[in-house]
Amino acid sequence: MEPESESLSLLVVEFPLLLAAFPSSETLLGLLSIALLLLFSGLISGSEVAFFSLTANDLNALKNEPGKNNQLIFDLSKRPRQLLATILISNNFVNIAIVIISEIVIRQLFPEAFFTGLANQIAQWIPLESAILASVARFLITVIGVTFLLVLFGEVAPKMYANLNNIRLIKLMAQPLNILMRVFAPFNKVLVGFSDVIENRLNPMSRNGGFPSKAEIGEAIDLTVSKEHNTKQEIDILKRIIKFSDVSVTQIMRSRVDIVAVDLRSDFKTLVDLIRESGYSRIPVYENDFDNVTGIFYAKDLLGHLSEGEQFEWQELIRTNVLYVPESKKIDDLLNEFKTQKLHMAIVVDEYGGTSGLVTLEDILEEVIGEIKDEFDDEIELEYKKLDDYNFIFDGKTLLNDVCKVLNIDSETFDEIRGEADSLAGLILELQGSFPKQGAEVFFKQFKFKMIAVGNRRIEKIKLTLTSPE
Repeated sequence: MEPESESLSLLVVEFPLLLAAFPSSETLLGLLSIALLLLFSGLISGSEVAFFSLTANDLNALKNEPGKNNQLIFDLSKRPRQLLATILISNNFVNIAIVIISEIVIRQLFPEAFFTGLANQIAQWIPLESAILASVARFLITVIGVTFLLVLFGEVAPKMYANLNNIRLIKLMAQPLNILMRVFAPFNKVLVGFSDVIENRLNPMSRNGGFPSKAEIGEAIDLTVSKEHNTKQEIDILKRIIKFSDVSVTQIMRSRVDIVAVDLRSDFKTLVDLIRESGYSRIPVYENDFDNVTGIFYAKDLLGHLSEGEQFEWQELIRTNVLYVPESKKIDDLLNEFKTQKLHMAIVVDEYGGTSGLVTLEDILEEVIGEIKDEFDDEIELEYKKLDDYNFIFDGKTLLNDVCKVLNIDSETFDEIRGEADSLAGLILELQGSFPKQGAEVFFKQFKFKMIAVGNRRIEKIKLTLTSPE
């Protein structure tokens, strides 16, 4: 037979076998269904991380942005239990569907003869019936294969993506999750109700609405602590302790413009004069500008060197163990760092690494026990003037925390509109949205702010009036 006719006959014989080996339309449809379900599983799993990683600032930004979808995201975030129940139920339904379809596809891709042959080979080492070994082999292939797909494409990869792109993902999934929440509403009620029962069993406090809020504890202090003479200070201390963990370093720090610091290139006489004039026991040392703090100089290290001349190299006495903390750090965490590192001072830095201010151990303690006065403090450290019970004049750089103390109001009074502002001038800029002119008036609730001294670059003096004192 000629070679060409032989090749043609072989092709005619093997073509049906090739067709049989090629996946059928049902198998292709099953594989496509698995791929789509894995995509749905990944989106739903990623939504869990995306939604529950949103910060308060993220939610405020979304709420203030125009768009119906942003408002829907804000509404969903206010129902975390129902949202989590919807995500878990939806994910379970999708994963179950993936397992069922995968079992069918595997039966089509791997016929019974494949597992039988595999079982016969294994039976040479394991003394079990071939039928049992074939079932175990099919089960292991299904479980290992499906588990790998679900873990990689349904959990790990989407959750890594959600950590980096949470806003983008929740904008994509807000509407689908809202629809799923309505579809699975009956299941949600059962799941949330069951979790409430478990929580009540494990945590008896939740039966009474959970742990009391800080506001409720404050009211309880007012009701229970005796109103006799000399108890006001004790009440104030107890209330400060309650709010201690909510105070950030920016609320108590000394701002950058008020910090006394010394240049690394200064001579010895300049350093001594600065210490004598300021009265501080610790002074930051910077190189070139205050964004580059290189160490802290302790006044006590001058003992034994006061007779030195101007050429004395005082830089050798600088201590380089400087503690840097972010603006968002809470003072209770900072107090722990001071204790563990045996330090009394920290430099507060902004998100770009620049110096925002300085905070000391004394500043933290004053948040609990009130103002601490020593022989070096001026009688009035806070720059303000009380005109009468309803009118005050503050320096623009006065911290909002100090303003609240002077007015004897809650330290959270301005939280809803303060944004990133820490000072009274910053609050005015947040309210106004632009740099105000001298004489301009800004209103917020029962407060009126009048600009009485405005420079080219900052608000210098502000008159605060209580328009409707409570």
